[in-house]
Amino acid sequence: MSLSAVNAGVVAMAVSYAGPLALVLAAADAAGLSAAQTSSWVWAISVGAGLTCVGLSWWSRAPVITAFSTPGAAILVTALPQHDYAEAVGAFLLAGAAATALTVTGVFTRVLARIPEGIVSAMLAGILFSFGTAIFTSLRSAPLLAGAMVVGYLLVKRLWPTYAVMGALAAGLAVAAAGGGLDADIAGAGLAVPHLTVPHFSAGALVGIGVPLLVATLAGQYAPGMAVLRADGYEPGERVVCGTTGAVSTLLAPFGSHAVNPAAITAAICTGPEAHPDPARRWVAGVSCGVGYLVVGCFGSTLVALFTGLPAALVATLAGVALLGALSGSLARTVADERHREASVITFLATASGVTVAGIGSPFWGLLAGVLAHVLLKVRRREPAGPLGQDGDLEPAGGAERGGEVVDHPADGAGGDTETPPDRLVGQSLRE
Repeated sequence: MSLSAVNAGVVAMAVSYAGPLALVLAAADAAGLSAAQTSSWVWAISVGAGLTCVGLSWWSRAPVITAFSTPGAAILVTALPQHDYAEAVGAFLLAGAAATALTVTGVFTRVLARIPEGIVSAMLAGILFSFGTAIFTSLRSAPLLAGAMVVGYLLVKRLWPTYAVMGALAAGLAVAAAGGGLDADIAGAGLAVPHLTVPHFSAGALVGIGVPLLVATLAGQYAPGMAVLRADGYEPGERVVCGTTGAVSTLLAPFGSHAVNPAAITAAICTGPEAHPDPARRWVAGVSCGVGYLVVGCFGSTLVALFTGLPAALVATLAGVALLGALSGSLARTVADERHREASVITFLATASGVTVAGIGSPFWGLLAGVLAHVLLKVRRREPAGPLGQDGDLEPAGGAERGGEVVDHPADGAGGDTETPPDRLVGQSLRE
């Protein structure tokens, strides 16, 4: 046991709830779910994350941190009200089964590499866009409350970045309490009781919820989560980790779990030297985080009661600042590659529009529009010739210059020649 590792796990667990839980509760409220269904949802994602954290960290002796999907919850805020809850549960189940199959077989890496990074990032940015603008909407309706939260977030972000979201929450609670805006009724709170919903399957929910949820979770959580582990020298086995979280998501879907996956941002709290100087002892942080999930999840109804008593502006601002990092990163990747920029911008605009066609939400249509634009703009297009190399050969347009020398194509046979990859794809850039 190590106090620093235990503390890192507790902090990671607290950060996981500080912002993303507001998204889950916002989605439940928008869909009109009952208190029992919402409490069961919180219980399911907490227990799923807790069991996988403890089990995978213990098995691999690495700090494997899991969490519930933040981009998935963001999708559900707009998509869930458009479908019957039983149909949404069916979509959760199918998305979890598909994630399990794709990761265990290794197909996930190959499929993801076929879609340019900018298009997937643009879909996520379009989903998160409304949460960012909600900060300024809250500033108009509750300027003191939202303003204090934004200032608190920025100040803590500068001094202690890990606790920035918690700083915003603390500032919001202080202002709301001073103004008498807190109305949390926990008289009926207690242990969470799982609520089973028999899944129904429909094409509309599968396409409107299942497909965007699967793509956003795999691209936005699975790949970055494994990249964080590898960056600190851990190789716990991608197929085992991702396959296990997918299987747990599938099993808990009838109780409300939308997705459990490897964490990215919170994982970095536990995988670095701050958790423990010895990398071989940081796995304790994963177990600590998992135990925290299990304890908090058992009191899911209490969490629901506390959050539902918060002012709407506080919850909206909290969700917005919690997603600022994800939004800025997604926007940067959306326009990073000039070759795919136009298709990525089309994806972003279509997703951010919020358009619904045939009961299917904008994330799917945005992704479809971006992929279609990419195919029409890029397929079989002849690339223009680049500059002449020192050996007189015509070089491709993507060639790079180093110290005045043009990097040759490998076909030239010159020793040490390299070629930049044709596409900055999701899987490749994360591995780099």
